[in-house]
Amino acid sequence: MTPKQRAEKSAAAMWSGDETSKWFGMQIDEVDEGRAILSMTVKPEHCNGHGTCHGGVSFSLADSAFGFACNSRNKNTVGQHTFMSYLAPGYVGDRLTATATEVSLTGRSGIYDVKVSRQDGTVIAEFRGVSRIINGQHFEE
Repeated sequence: MTPKQRAEKSAAAMWSGDETSKWFGMQIDEVDEGRAILSMTVKPEHCNGHGTCHGGVSFSLADSAFGFACNSRNKNTVGQHTFMSYLAPGYVGDRLTATATEVSLTGRSGIYDVKVSRQDGTVIAEFRGVSRIINGQHFEE
């Protein structure tokens, strides 16, 4: 099995039980070893009192991309801690894309950067997540 096939099979196994990402309206656009791209369209129910995409929504998109990237090796992996910087707003109708990239994987700990951008390429948020591999896997190899 190639690393990309393993990542895709891991993502499919995780997606089958990921009701939160589905509820937000996210979709997986691409996965590979240490990398994931997810996207979603901002709907009125995703917006706050300022009429912009709620920070928790864009955070959830980044967090889901982080989760699929750090679980791409068929090892159960959880977030240890994260932070996000908000750079620009998102609006109803915007198509947001979160691109997660592995920065480092040493032993059981990983670092991942995620950029959340609008359809015009504007980066609206930057997220960093630290992961920890735990026991178990997504499917039998």
